[in-house]
Amino acid sequence: MVSDVSKLRDSVPAAISGTTKLLGVIGDPVRHSLSPVMHNAAIAHLGVDYVYLPLPVKPEDLGVAIAGFAAIGLEGFSITIPHKQAIMPLLSEMTEIATAIGAVNTVYRTAQGWGGTNTDVVGFVAPLRSQSWQGATALVLGNGGAARAVVVGCAQLGFAQIQVVGRDPDKLQAFSQSWSQAPFPIPLTVHSWEDLPLLLPQANLLVNTTPVGMAPKGDRAPLSLGEMERLPEDAIAYDLIYTPRPTLFLQQAQQLRLGAIDGVEMLVQQGAEALAQWLQQPVPVEVMRTALLNHLNH
Repeated sequence: MVSDVSKLRDSVPAAISGTTKLLGVIGDPVRHSLSPVMHNAAIAHLGVDYVYLPLPVKPEDLGVAIAGFAAIGLEGFSITIPHKQAIMPLLSEMTEIATAIGAVNTVYRTAQGWGGTNTDVVGFVAPLRSQSWQGATALVLGNGGAARAVVVGCAQLGFAQIQVVGRDPDKLQAFSQSWSQAPFPIPLTVHSWEDLPLLLPQANLLVNTTPVGMAPKGDRAPLSLGEMERLPEDAIAYDLIYTPRPTLFLQQAQQLRLGAIDGVEMLVQQGAEALAQWLQQPVPVEVMRTALLNHLNH
């Protein structure tokens, strides 16, 4: 407990007073969140009178917590598991992107109450914008909440095909049908895990949205090296996981001389987008990235 307190003390701005405006991240659990590290680094760099705190909220307390945040004047907050969908009925408005994804990760104040958006798409596409994806094929491993942001991001980037692979046929079907009212075209097909040998040779981008390989089980990967050998030689492997660095999935990609992207940049860019919305000014992305990488490397 002492170490947790000291870590929190080290990650918040030094001067906190009665005028300091509050931001935070809610989740259950939330103690593992790295958002305070990068947000408070940016806040300190900008010299603005804010602080960003981890705020543990259990599912059964979500409604009470949101009312309490309004009462104490919280300026905005990030959302992590398990509240990204449960928060939606409690909001007075949502952006088109949050509605399309079906999940909210950033909440901000409006004249009518709380508004919600999703900055995960901005984070996901950031390291991919340097090249054209028109006519390309994306292969997405997993069909959970993270996969939804990836699908929207791939659609925005112009992929001709977005192939989502999962193990549960019922969940796959529900995932496919959930896009029927999307506000923009989604070139989506869903496939069983058994279809991977046929799909991998077509994939220009392979994205792991599953938790397989996440610390502390970093000795696992969603695909074997032999399976990944089926990818085109110019394919890029993208793992949304950022601990360990690199994951076994990305180690395999590097062994095959494929492109490899981890989840750090997505985490930084989605956080920067949220902070810019709350502060209504540009934020120092490089400062946020450096703070996060320094934390991960210690």
